[in-house]
Amino acid sequence: MWARIEPLMPADPVRGRRWADHRRTLEAIAWKYRTCSPWRDLPHELGAFETAHKRLIRWAVDGTWRRIFAAVLALAEAADEVGWAVSVDSTVCRAHQHAAGARKRGRSARLNPDHALECSRGGLSTKVHIAADAQARPLAVHVTASQAGDAPAFEAVMALIKVPRTGLGRPRTRPDIVLADRAYSSRAIRRYFRRRGIRAVIPQPSDQIGHRLRRGRAGGRPPAFDAQAYKQRNTVERCISRLKQWRGLAMRTDKLAIAYEGALHLAAILIWTRV
Repeated sequence: MWARIEPLMPADPVRGRRWADHRRTLEAIAWKYRTCSPWRDLPHELGAFETAHKRLIRWAVDGTWRRIFAAVLALAEAADEVGWAVSVDSTVCRAHQHAAGARKRGRSARLNPDHALECSRGGLSTKVHIAADAQARPLAVHVTASQAGDAPAFEAVMALIKVPRTGLGRPRTRPDIVLADRAYSSRAIRRYFRRRGIRAVIPQPSDQIGHRLRRGRAGGRPPAFDAQAYKQRNTVERCISRLKQWRGLAMRTDKLAIAYEGALHLAAILIWTRV
């Protein structure tokens, strides 16, 4: 895995102190989120916890995690390993009490002022919207507050699907087919698919079916639905299960949404580079 990731790591700065060992720092961040341990409990052999924590935040703010993730996807696309039957869904992750109380100041606050936390019946929680490929690997992750609906966040998730090409050409952004559950059945989303020429497999909820039938001929034809293709939608559920094997992602302990999203991108990078 490290042989695939090492060439994608940022080079040492021209001026100033050199980066601490990238491999040890990535192992430190991964260990923290795999075990859901406090930063101060980081084993000494993985270096100082301040180094790992600052690296996570700095690379999340300047977009380094996203760039590494995009480079990993580009290599997979060049090897024809990306399955473009994309499934979209979301999952709610409970937030620990230590995730609350972040000061809304500084650059991170401007990037995400609400820190993607919402208090519901179950307590503080965050919602992670995910697009997965046909092999249950994440293509895009988007973090919102837990009470945000799936349909309003759909276009934001789709906009994050950008797989660069290793040669000439624009990044690929259009899947062959998109599978989603009834929460994504809306006129706006179906218009979005028609406009982009993407085949959509989304079942209609019963209330929409009843409303169309009550209107008679004015209700129009029912949208096409391929029940056989819809069976592949389990890929996004398996992808969510993979991400939630990291206990620090299944239960959020980060005060900053951008740090939590950076950890999600690191987990996605390791999933794609796993041999």
